[in-house]
Amino acid sequence: MDTLRDDVYRRPLATALDRLGVAQGWRVVDVGAGQGDVSVALAEIVGHDGRVYAVDSDPLARDETAAAAAAYSQVVALTQAAEDLVLPEQVDLAFCRFLLLHVVDPPTVMGRMASVVRPGGWVVAQEPVTSAGRVGGAALSMPDARHPDVGAELPALVRASGLELVDAWAEAPAGAGPGPVAEYLASLTGVEPGDDPIVLPPLVTVLGRRAG
Repeated sequence: MDTLRDDVYRRPLATALDRLGVAQGWRVVDVGAGQGDVSVALAEIVGHDGRVYAVDSDPLARDETAAAAAAYSQVVALTQAAEDLVLPEQVDLAFCRFLLLHVVDPPTVMGRMASVVRPGGWVVAQEPVTSAGRVGGAALSMPDARHPDVGAELPALVRASGLELVDAWAEAPAGAGPGPVAEYLASLTGVEPGDDPIVLPPLVTVLGRRAG
């Protein structure tokens, strides 16, 4: 599912990274790294002089990330709960995507991410507003998610963690009939949408900056 997600939501990710000017030598952490797709993408940008900490609470995900990033010595895979995030150094960027909707306490996770970035560093979070998605005009639901609409709360979470809210926006891939959007929806819900028009949940992106 991570690969499909990268296919349909790749534009919001690219927009955020371009906006920050992520470059060679940056230190970054990918919180909730999953299978490591974003970690590998970040490793390609920061180069061998940079560092990518790929953090996930699931040891299996750590092993999958390590395998996916085997060619990138700058990737360090760690097993940690997001609520307990601790790194051996401060980083330029703390990033998460599709993480806060699953954790127990989103404010705590946002606070931990803010704490590991250097003064002047960035926190970027990308989370959905699930109920705003539509299939054939009907609202989507994600009963297994603890906070399915946490994307709507992201700007407030950034400010509550002591960060400056620099920017926030939402993007929603859409489609009809066979294609990556329908495939992603089927992987998410287990239901084939057929030819129904689809608007996937808007992905809210926030850019927060630590003072200093």
